[in-house]
Amino acid sequence: MGKPKKKATCIVGFLFIFLTAPVWGNLRHIGLRPLASNVIVPQSRARAFAPQRRGAIEITDISVLIDILESTATTTIEIRLRNTSNRRQEAELIVPVPDGAVVRGFAYDGPSGEITAKVLPKEEARRIYQQLVSKIRDPALVEFVGYNLIRSSVFPIEANGRQKVRLTYEHLLEVDGNRVDYVLPRTESLEYAVPWKVKANIKAKRPISTVYSASHKLEIERESDKEMSVKIATDAVKEPGPFRLSYLLQENGVTASMFAYPDKKVGGGYFLLLAGLPGGLSTNVDDPAIKREITLVIDRSGSMRNEKLEQVKEAALQIIAGLKKGEAFNIIIYNNTVQWFSKKPLAKDKESEAAAKAYVEGITATGGTNIYDALREALQQEPAKDTLPIVLFLTDGLPTVGNTNEIAIRQIVMKSNPHKRRVFTFGVGFDVNAPLLQKIATESRARAEFVLPKEDVEVKVGAVFKRLTGPVLADAELEVTKKNGQPAVGRTRDIIPEKLPDLFEGDQLVLLGQYVGEKPITFRVRGNYMGKKRTFKFTFKFDKANKKNGFVPRLWASRKIAELIEAVRQMGADPAKSKDDPKVKELVDEIVRLSTEFGILTEYTAFLAREGTDFADRSDVLLEAGTTIHLRAMRSRSGRAAVSQEFNLAPQKRQSTLNYGNAYFNERLERVAIANVQQINDQAYYRRGRRWVDSRLVEKEKDLKPARVIEFGSEEFLDLAQKLARENRQGSIALRGDILLMVDGDAVLVRNVE
Repeated sequence: MGKPKKKATCIVGFLFIFLTAPVWGNLRHIGLRPLASNVIVPQSRARAFAPQRRGAIEITDISVLIDILESTATTTIEIRLRNTSNRRQEAELIVPVPDGAVVRGFAYDGPSGEITAKVLPKEEARRIYQQLVSKIRDPALVEFVGYNLIRSSVFPIEANGRQKVRLTYEHLLEVDGNRVDYVLPRTESLEYAVPWKVKANIKAKRPISTVYSASHKLEIERESDKEMSVKIATDAVKEPGPFRLSYLLQENGVTASMFAYPDKKVGGGYFLLLAGLPGGLSTNVDDPAIKREITLVIDRSGSMRNEKLEQVKEAALQIIAGLKKGEAFNIIIYNNTVQWFSKKPLAKDKESEAAAKAYVEGITATGGTNIYDALREALQQEPAKDTLPIVLFLTDGLPTVGNTNEIAIRQIVMKSNPHKRRVFTFGVGFDVNAPLLQKIATESRARAEFVLPKEDVEVKVGAVFKRLTGPVLADAELEVTKKNGQPAVGRTRDIIPEKLPDLFEGDQLVLLGQYVGEKPITFRVRGNYMGKKRTFKFTFKFDKANKKNGFVPRLWASRKIAELIEAVRQMGADPAKSKDDPKVKELVDEIVRLSTEFGILTEYTAFLAREGTDFADRSDVLLEAGTTIHLRAMRSRSGRAAVSQEFNLAPQKRQSTLNYGNAYFNERLERVAIANVQQINDQAYYRRGRRWVDSRLVEKEKDLKPARVIEFGSEEFLDLAQKLARENRQGSIALRGDILLMVDGDAVLVRNVE
């Protein structure tokens, strides 16, 4: 980031505040110093406090650089401030940091002042914290009770001027077997809009298998088998929540680790199994251990003429050119009828590639769309020996020729796929049966892609083919056993995904489910690993199950809701099915229950966030949900509205990163988010007027009399904050406005400030 320029004189003081330190030693009494005119928590509020008639000190943006060496992290936070007033001001920063953090540096635009750091006894820390809460009258500070704090004062920030502050701290990371975890404290509040550009460089002595974040979408670059660089994706820099980063150190083949969350309601808890592949496999990309056989199935109906067909033809030629030594291909073109390039897949060589080029270049567009026969022919052909058979199936229209029944077409993949071909479907434009293409792909361990009007078909198809480079683990199957290898009957439920996907180079597996009981569980994954049959065994204990892993049940619930919606959506293929069908009603009821409990809303349940929704009237809620799901999920099969649903459902079914704002695409393919539902660790809160209501209480809120009423800033309020902090739930009382929540089975009303 470079050495900061010296612009102005600054007075800087640091104060470490350990709110939960177990041992204090012999420390002298430290008095409280007055607060500055502006108190800012970079990880929580852009503006926490400013006197009247005086412009605020605001945060414009924040950059974070994290250097991880083995299990030690050095974090540099650069905070850019702006004085919006016409007078010189002082800014006081309150920066929460992880346990054991040690300040290594402090820099700012101006000559350096003396830096001091002192550990305060618990009562002194509590007094300072209470001073901040009572003076600032901002509940946001509560979110970081339980964290160590760094308090600094920077003066002056010139009138209408800017200031840059850089803090560097170092701490040891938590290690769980072959997994190393990093957490950067940040608010979960949806109000927070300051962009955080976060980059992490990871170096290890052993090869790194995979890097994972439950909190933010990542962009990942592998420098070598022992070095990786990651950053928060550009479109996620404003996403709230602590930045979570984990990496697995490579073992022999597939490497796995587990996050567990205890929950007595399900008889054990929830788990997230993270599995990664060895790094550095790209050295073998020209001669992959598992060879691919690609069958291109190209729609040449009349609607494909001109630019679309030319793009598809170019994509086909690039795919064939991209095949490696020993890999095979075939081409099927269809309109009213189905035609083959070859009676059987051909090994790629100069002769076969030249013949394919001539064949593809001569394709013209005319006639109707016979999806049924084209799909059946692609699946029935005998595959090339010792290959992973893959179909790339393109269409830009609804089935118009042959058997056009949606159920009959999807059953080809479900019941007539003898060689277990993976069918990656591509719907070009809006005039496609979106749920049908999704079902075909899902049933065959593949994915559906949709190419919007004006998008380049060649680019979309090429990106999918690139992702299919270097198959590493194919035909994987999961078995849950006891330690002695016997089946662990009844120890797990609702594992998602039920069918394991193929893993290609750079892929990772995120498996979510519920566990029952406390005894260890062994997961056995067997399949075709690098061309050989292998079995990988992972035994996990649940003694480290932690309420701080609140992202685990939330991710499970999100995937489960998507599965239920998909089940209802597929029922829509039968015109006789309606919202009154008992099976449909059962699924809708479960969708509403999980959505309400976890605060995970979709386009079908967004009405739950509406102020006028009466949760106590269960029948009315179910009626509205059932009607919406019937009209949208079941009856919308093609068109813009149908395709938009697939843009929501497909990522949700494989979701591995939190979606705090419940963002989704509406039927016009516009991205929308929900602000009246707030996810805090493992809990959800609904905005009802000026009150936030715990999801566990929302159905009986009207007639509920709280067992206790706690005033903001009181001793009882601070005690509650400390109690909640032990389960990482202190953010529950950091929301603006009154909060009705459940504590130890009782309803408690916190009278908070706006």
